[in-house]
Amino acid sequence: MTPTLEPMIELRGASGSLSPQRARLLEALDGHGSISAAARAIGMSYKGAWDAIAALNTLTGEPLVATTTGGSHGGGASLTAMGQRVLAFHRALTALQRRLLADSADPANPNDLDQLLGRLGNLMLKTSARNQYEGTVLAVERGAVNSEVALELEGGDRLVAIITNHSVDDLGLAPGGSAVALIKSTFVLLAAADGLRTSARNALAGTVEACREGAVNAEVELALAGGRRLVATVTNASVHALGIRPGLPMTALVKASHVILAVAV
Repeated sequence: MTPTLEPMIELRGASGSLSPQRARLLEALDGHGSISAAARAIGMSYKGAWDAIAALNTLTGEPLVATTTGGSHGGGASLTAMGQRVLAFHRALTALQRRLLADSADPANPNDLDQLLGRLGNLMLKTSARNQYEGTVLAVERGAVNSEVALELEGGDRLVAIITNHSVDDLGLAPGGSAVALIKSTFVLLAAADGLRTSARNALAGTVEACREGAVNAEVELALAGGRRLVATVTNASVHALGIRPGLPMTALVKASHVILAVAV
């Protein structure tokens, strides 16, 4: 019997590395929102988790994990946009290596290798958009001028974008393909979680992870139901009017015309 080979992907930076164990820690942090809970989930000591996070936050030049301490709601931890991106890149590389180590291709999905390579290409994109999500195209509904493109994100969340038919053809978008959805934080509106009816095509349920106020605007980070993070930029006045605070359930609203789609070339 041929032994099963397991991939061991390690991403190295100038001052540290993302090992498989540290990748599991990031996965657990993304799911639990707490360093102690994440450490318990993967069998790591609390000090070991803190040391790993400190090392990971110097890996790319910007933090992968944001932490909050104290307060009436206690402390917590969440992946930054860069942390989400690096973790997604590690997942894709691991999936690609696992696929290459397999004895044979999956006959039910002969294009899986091309799809994995496409995902890696998507994750190499670097943009100024605060929210960047890689996903799978579910459907493309063409109209006379524009098309409605539905994208399923990892974890089950869905986004709908309205783009021109020319863009659909130029990007080669089709059901089953992969694409990246880009959303500027200033395009995200926040509303109370219940009793809401709007014309916005995308209404994503989530919970406030952090709220950082500046001189005029605040950056609000939401943990979405599917496990992803979303950042919105709103005024400080809106924060106070809505009572935005960590732990508060909220709905993020994004017009379909404000979702930009991209693919690797």
